Amino acid sequence: MSGGVDSAVAAARIAEAGHDVTGVHLALSSNPQSYRTGARGCCTLEDARDARRAADVIGIPFYVWDMAERFHRDVVEDFVGEYAAGRTPNPCLRCNEKIKFEAVLDRALALGFDAVATGHHARLEDGVLRRSVDDAKDQSYVLGVLTREQLAHAIFPLGGSTKAEVREEAARRGLTVADKPDSHDICFIADGDTRAFLAERLGAAEGPIVDALTGQVVGSHQGAYGFTIGQRKGLRVDRPAADGRPRYVLSIEPVSNTVTVGPRASLEVRAVVGERPVWNGPLPEPYEPITCRVQLRAHGEVYDCRAQLSGGELHIELDRPATGVAAGQGAVLYDGDAVLGSATIASAV
Repeated sequence: MSGGVDSAVAAARIAEAGHDVTGVHLALSSNPQSYRTGARGCCTLEDARDARRAADVIGIPFYVWDMAERFHRDVVEDFVGEYAAGRTPNPCLRCNEKIKFEAVLDRALALGFDAVATGHHARLEDGVLRRSVDDAKDQSYVLGVLTREQLAHAIFPLGGSTKAEVREEAARRGLTVADKPDSHDICFIADGDTRAFLAERLGAAEGPIVDALTGQVVGSHQGAYGFTIGQRKGLRVDRPAADGRPRYVLSIEPVSNTVTVGPRASLEVRAVVGERPVWNGPLPEPYEPITCRVQLRAHGEVYDCRAQLSGGELHIELDRPATGVAAGQGAVLYDGDAVLGSATIASAV
C-alpha cells in the first residue's frame, strides 16, 4: 500500500472478496521526507500515514517493511550506474523486478502468504499478463519483467477499471486518498531534476558535443549522463545546423564523454537487440521468428515486428522505423493485449 488511491482500492476489493488481507507499506528511503511536493515523489511519511488510514478504513492489519537498503542497492545505484554507462534506465521496471516481486514476494511467501496484490493497472487472466482496460493508465509495460512464477503469485485487482472508476469507488468507500494526485516522474527524485541528482553523485565532467554530419565540435557539456537518446531541448550547442533544422542526441559515449547530435532522420532504427530476456506469455519461447508487437518505452508507441530468441538475446526487427530508442529501456512484446515477454534494450540500429 503506497499511500495512493490505486493500492487502497485494490486492498479494499480483495478484502471484500473474502481474502485474508494484510496491508504492507514499503519504506524505501532511509531518510524519508515529511511531505511530497505536489504529485512528485512518493514513499514519504505522508504516504505511510495515508496508507495506514486506508488500512484502518478497510479493516485490515497494516505493517511497514523497511526495504530502504535493498531499494538503494537494486534501484537507485542501478539507475546511477546505468546513466554513467551511457544508458537510460527505467527505475520502475527495476523496482517491480527487484523489490515488489522479488524481495517483497519472497518475504511474503516465507511468511505464509499466497500472493502479492498491487494497484497496478494491468490484468491477469489464467496467468497471462494483459493490458488494462484503461489505455491511458496501462502499466503492463513496467510489469513485463516479471517471470511466470512471479505472475502466479500476483494479483492486480484494478485492470478491469478505469482510473476515474477507481477514484469514484474510493470516494464511495470513504477512503481519504480518493482525490490524492498520482505520483509521477522518478519517485526518489522528488524535485524532478534528474540531471542535478546525477551530477551530485557522478560529478561534473566536461566533454564535447559533436555534430554527426560534419564531425565538428559544436558545444560542450558538464556530463554525458545528463542526456538521453532522442533529446532535443537543452543541448546548448554553439553552432546551428547548416540546414537550420533542430539537432537531436544520437549517441552517448561514456568513455570519451562525447555526446553526438544530428538530424531526426538519423534517430531511426529498424532492429533492436535486448539482453536479459524474460519470456512470460502464453506462447512457447520463440527460437524461430514470430510476428508480434513491441513497446520500446513507457507509454510509447507500439510497433509491428518480428522477434526471436537467439544466443541469450532477444532480436527484434521492426516493420517500420522507430525513433528515440535508448539502451537501458525495456522492450516488451505483445500479442494483442497479452504480454509475451521482455528484455532490456542493449543496442538498436
